[in-house]
Amino acid sequence: MVDGFPYEVPEEYRNMPLLKGRATVEMKVKVKDNPNLDECVFRIVLDGYNAPVTSGNFIDLVERHFYDGMEIQRADGFVVQTGDPEGPAEGFIDPSTEKTRTIPLEIMVEGEKAPFYGATLEELGLYKAQTRLPFNAFGTMAMARDEFEDNSASSQIFWLLKESELTPSNANILDGRYAVFGYVTENEDYLADVKEFTKEADVSCCFSEPSPKKKKKCYFLEGKFWLYEHPKN
Repeated sequence: MVDGFPYEVPEEYRNMPLLKGRATVEMKVKVKDNPNLDECVFRIVLDGYNAPVTSGNFIDLVERHFYDGMEIQRADGFVVQTGDPEGPAEGFIDPSTEKTRTIPLEIMVEGEKAPFYGATLEELGLYKAQTRLPFNAFGTMAMARDEFEDNSASSQIFWLLKESELTPSNANILDGRYAVFGYVTENEDYLADVKEFTKEADVSCCFSEPSPKKKKKCYFLEGKFWLYEHPKN
């Protein structure tokens, strides 16, 4: 465990990519129908302290260039969504298993030492619980999943396009049901200009390439130590 990381991830999820700390990702997107802007770079901060499995899964896909060149598949004024690959699969096919890799629903609650896994807060009976990472900001980033299957998230991600006045923390239909793992911190206002079928030109993490001999890599990012653990395969 990373020195200072506050808890252990459950054993059944430790072989998944994990982000134990925070990381920054930059996503360059082409912008349509805006004569003053051809493309935009969104800076996204991922919170692996509160969502290590969800954040680690996303970084692993970024490093595999999974999202590069992919179209924005939903932009309806409520959310912007992408991550559905071409073909019949609705998520990332792990080449080591040739099956869709899914991750558990991961929700950190105020006052708890570790996230809850595999169930919504409503299913757990925690109706008044306050999520540590709420849907309360324009550009909140979360995993999309099958509405009736908590552990079906794979590669599809979405960003909320509503302000906190319309989606107050823990008083909306999203908090405690979908896993938030980051926020757009730069150029988030331009998310509203992103249209369906817009292509993501490039998505990259702000750290150096890992040594091919290592399964783990450590970095100092903005003064904070964090560890990204690669999958074994």
